[in-house]
Amino acid sequence: MLTLQGAVQDEGFLRFLERVGAERVRSFQTEDLLVLDLLRRGEVVPANLAPRLAGLREMGLVETTGRARGMKYLLARKLYAAMGDKAGYTRRRGLDRARLKELVLQHLEAFKGQGSPLRELLGALNDPSLSRAQMQTLLRELKAENRVHCRGKTRSGRWFIGPDPDAIEQQSGRQ
Repeated sequence: MLTLQGAVQDEGFLRFLERVGAERVRSFQTEDLLVLDLLRRGEVVPANLAPRLAGLREMGLVETTGRARGMKYLLARKLYAAMGDKAGYTRRRGLDRARLKELVLQHLEAFKGQGSPLRELLGALNDPSLSRAQMQTLLRELKAENRVHCRGKTRSGRWFIGPDPDAIEQQSGRQ
């Protein structure tokens, strides 16, 4: 037995489909609508529907963020605007790199005497689109810029604001 729900779950999404235009919507396959609905709900698109993403991206209905294995798909900005959920777009897209760095520095400045482990920094940013590996990359970039340094290794490592005082001392000792 199969039960189909006929109630409209998201009126904003329906308004978006109306704005896309009847002609374009008629050219959609059922799979296209399923993919758009999955992305609207923030769910992962299964492998059997993934080939539909390229066409939806060409139509300007889907965007990507990240690269390679870290690539994520989300509904286009205009879609969120049509649904009346501009904040939802920003939440799903995530914060830009420069803003993330500034938030890391603000957190480290606030707790400069104690330092912060990686897991605490991830929690402080509260950005679901930011993975552990991406946070590590941000910290490496900040370290290369001499804006942060780390004491300790693995889980016991703590990040502090500013350049590494030991590295500065070693450099001055060489001169």
